[in-house]
Amino acid sequence: MTRSRFPLGPGRLPLRGRLTLVTTAVFAVLGCGVLALNWLSSRQLIEANRDLVIASAGMPEAQFPDPGTTEVPPGTVEVPPETVDVPPGTADVPPGSAQAALTTPAEAFDHFQNAILGDLLTRSALLLTVFTALAALLAWWASHRSLHRLHQVTGAARRISAGSSLDERLALEGPYDEIRELGDTFDAMLDRLDRSFTAQRSFTAHASHELRTPLTVLRTALEIPLAQGRVPHELRPTVLRALDANVRIERLIAALLTLARAESAALALRPTDLADTARAAAHDLADEARTAGVRVTLDAADAPVDGDPALLRQVALNLLANAVRHNHPGGTAVIVTGTAGDRVFLEVSNTGDVVPPEEVPALFAPFHQGRERGSGFGLGLAVVRAISDTHHGEIVATPRAGGGLTVRVLLPGRGGGAAGAG
Repeated sequence: MTRSRFPLGPGRLPLRGRLTLVTTAVFAVLGCGVLALNWLSSRQLIEANRDLVIASAGMPEAQFPDPGTTEVPPGTVEVPPETVDVPPGTADVPPGSAQAALTTPAEAFDHFQNAILGDLLTRSALLLTVFTALAALLAWWASHRSLHRLHQVTGAARRISAGSSLDERLALEGPYDEIRELGDTFDAMLDRLDRSFTAQRSFTAHASHELRTPLTVLRTALEIPLAQGRVPHELRPTVLRALDANVRIERLIAALLTLARAESAALALRPTDLADTARAAAHDLADEARTAGVRVTLDAADAPVDGDPALLRQVALNLLANAVRHNHPGGTAVIVTGTAGDRVFLEVSNTGDVVPPEEVPALFAPFHQGRERGSGFGLGLAVVRAISDTHHGEIVATPRAGGGLTVRVLLPGRGGGAAGAG
């Protein structure tokens, strides 16, 4: 199920929506203020020129008869009713009646003022509505254009956090504003992280490589006297412990070299099949599983993939070794390969001690050996995760109800674009 990036609810609108609402609200409030001031100013202007408008009717207001009397003031020329221009709204008054004389210039002015102000208010409200809608559309477009580069930063950060490579850069274009400054800062941070991780991997690889030669010489110097029987009996246990420690150090260095290579993203991609890697791992660990009393079951269906054969074989070997070594006599270890949609998988499950769900993520940390320290170095699952990340894969680890663990490695199928080719 796909989850929305912006869950609905109070205060959960995306930034673009909030910018649009704020801009539209400000425009609407200011527009209403301008409309009110315009209406009040127009009314004040008309009221200030009231006498001038009435005088333009051709007769002072004092010459019109008072609405409460029907007498005609002296010196007033009586106008025939048929020549009187009747204002709107009085068409139903019979000409020549006393009611017709009630329409004075003052009343005509009031009617004119109300009509003008009402029409002004209606047209202004209509224009304000249209302009507010246009302001909302322009605010939405402008915020989308401004935040597009911010979405680029978010997308790049999401891809980099989900992958294993720090090679991607934003390289934002456009005006040098706050968003571009953020993008440039983000690129500078990625450059520094990339140099730091590259230096760390390079140091691990070179140090491990340089240590192999003296360790090989030391192992030879210990094995030759033992093979020739020239070691005194009382020193033999000490020499054997030294030889065993030497072997363990060589295995640790080999694991570190594998981890450094897995994290380097320099892969030799070739068509391979996870079923072949599973069979090879089961064959290599057959004697160890037999000695530990663990029964290994293999169900290897075709799982074609483009990847590094040596590293993918190490994935199967490490998972199965972990399943055998963290088991109990009479237990089982099952290794399965197959396809799941457009991806292939390698899954290893085993019996053993109960693993709390909260401890599962820590199992993939380097040098983590769980509650009981065994013969390993805690690098097996860390190597598996590094190889999976480099192949753009996914690891799903689930504790089994009766004890033990199920680990599934999902990789893009052949032609699925496993990245990291060198």
